[in-house]
Amino acid sequence: MKKIFKVLVPVVVAILLALITKGTFSSFFIGTFWALVPAIVAIALALITKEVYSSLFVGILMGGIFFAGSAPGGFTLGGFADHVFKDGLIAQLSDSYNAGILVFLVVLGILVALLNKTGGSAAFGNWAKKHIKSKTGAQIATICLGILIFIDDYFNCLTVGSVMKPVADKHKVSREKLAYLIDSTAAPICIIAPISSWAAAVSGFVKEGENGLSLFVKAIPYNFYALFTIVMLFTIVILKMEYGPMKKAEKTFENSKKDDKSEDSEKTNTKARVIDLIIPILILIVFCVIGMIYSGGFFTQLIEDENGAMISNSCYHNFIEAFASSDASVGLVIGSFATLIVSIVYYLIRGVLSFTDCMNCIPEGFKAMVPAILILSLAWTLKGMTDSLGAKTYVASIVSSSAASFTNLLPAIIFIIACGLAFATGTSWGTFGILIPICIAVFPEINDPLHIISISACMAGAVCGDHCSPISDTTIMASAGAQCNHVKHVNTQLPYAITIAVISFVSYIIAGIVQNVFVPLIFGLIATIGTMCTIKYFQKNN
Repeated sequence: MKKIFKVLVPVVVAILLALITKGTFSSFFIGTFWALVPAIVAIALALITKEVYSSLFVGILMGGIFFAGSAPGGFTLGGFADHVFKDGLIAQLSDSYNAGILVFLVVLGILVALLNKTGGSAAFGNWAKKHIKSKTGAQIATICLGILIFIDDYFNCLTVGSVMKPVADKHKVSREKLAYLIDSTAAPICIIAPISSWAAAVSGFVKEGENGLSLFVKAIPYNFYALFTIVMLFTIVILKMEYGPMKKAEKTFENSKKDDKSEDSEKTNTKARVIDLIIPILILIVFCVIGMIYSGGFFTQLIEDENGAMISNSCYHNFIEAFASSDASVGLVIGSFATLIVSIVYYLIRGVLSFTDCMNCIPEGFKAMVPAILILSLAWTLKGMTDSLGAKTYVASIVSSSAASFTNLLPAIIFIIACGLAFATGTSWGTFGILIPICIAVFPEINDPLHIISISACMAGAVCGDHCSPISDTTIMASAGAQCNHVKHVNTQLPYAITIAVISFVSYIIAGIVQNVFVPLIFGLIATIGTMCTIKYFQKNN
C-alpha cells in the first residue's frame, strides 16, 4: 500500500499543477527545470520502490500531464492521451533506430538461447574451471573480454554477459558485480575506442570544417571518467575489495547455498565443445563489423552519370570513414541476423542440435529479452516526454550563462551538467547532441586547449550520467546480460560511479587551469588507486 501511495502522489501533484496553469502559462513547464522533473521522479521512484516499470510509467504520465497542461486550450484528457501514446510510446517504437535495437536484442536473445541449448556455454564453463581458478581470475577475464568487444555498448553488454555468466556463477561472483563489470566495460570503453558506434555518434555532432574523428581521438586522453573507471575495475579486483551495497551483495551471494554449477551448465549436451560457443561469438563480431561499415557506405557509392541519374560504384569510404558514418542500429541487425543463420547451419552440420531444437530457441530467446525490451520502450518514451518539454533548451541556457564568468572552470561545469542531463534522460548520445555544439560555440578555436578539454568533459559526463541512470539503455542491457535485477544493479553500482565522478570533476578543474593532460591525469590515477587502497585499509582495521 505504501508503494502504491508513493507512485500515485506524483501523478496527482502533476494533474493539480496542470489544472492550475490552465494552459495560460506554458512557460511554466516548457524549457524550464520542470522539463526534467518527470525523469527525476521516475528515477527517484525506481530507487525508493525497487520497481522500475511503474516508476518509468509514472514519469511518462507526468510528462504527458505537463505537456497537455501547457497547451493553449489548457489540460484536456484527449491531449494528454495523444501525447503519451501517439506522440510518445507509439512514436518511439516506430522510430527506425529504436526498432532496429529491439530487433537486435531479440536476435541476440535467440543466439544466447542457442548457445545454452547446445551446451556451448556449459562447455566453456567446464573449460573455465580448469583455466580460471579463482574469483579474481573470473573478474579479470570479464573485464578483458569487455575491453576487447569495443565496437558497440549494446553488443558488449549482452555478449560479455552470456559468455561470462557461467564462469561468474562458478566462482561466486554475484550477478550485481557481474553487471557492474559489464556496464563499466561497455560505454566507458566505447567512448575511448576510435572504431566504435560511439565515435561515429560524436563525429556526427561536430561542425563542418573540423574532422570529427580526429577530434574524438584528441579527446581520449582527457576522458577522465572512462579512463579512471577502467583503472578502478582492475584495482578493486586485484585488492579483492568491495564497499557500499556491492559488499553486501557479494557476501550474500558467497554465503548462498546455490550450487556452483550455473543454471545453464545443468543442461549438458555431451556433443558440445568450447568451439560451439567461440565460433558463433567470433562470427557475430565479424558480421557486426561488416554490417556497420556496410551501413556507413563502405561497399557502395552513389554518383551521377552524364544525365544526372544516380548510379552505384564500389568502395566509397575507407574503413574509418565508413565507421564514422555508420548506422549502428542497421549494422547490428544485419550482423546479428547473418550470425543467427550461419550458427543454425553450423549446429545442424555439427549435429549438436536438431532443426526443431533450433526453432524452439526463437520464442525462448524472445521471452528472455521481454523485460529489457519493456524497460527500454518505457525509457525511450520518457526521454520523448523530456524532449517535448524542452529539456534541451533549459540545459543549453544553463551552459551558455555559465560560459562568460567561469572560463577555466567550464570543463568541470560541463562535466556536471552532462552528468545530470544523461542521468535524467538516460541517453549519452542525446547529451552529446545538446552539449557538443555548445562547447564548440564557446571555444571555437580548434587549437585552443579548452576546445578539446570541454568536449572531453561533455563526453565523460554523458557516460557518467548514463552509467548511473536506471533509465539508461546501456544500464538496462547490462542488467539483462548479467541476468541481474535491474534496480539492484543500479543501487550497487552507484557508489562506485560516484567515486570516479568526484575524482573526474576535480581532474577537470585542474585541466581547465593548467590546460594540459599530464597533471590532471596523474592526479586522477593516484586519487583513484589511493582512494581504493584507503577504503581497503579502513575495512581491514575496522
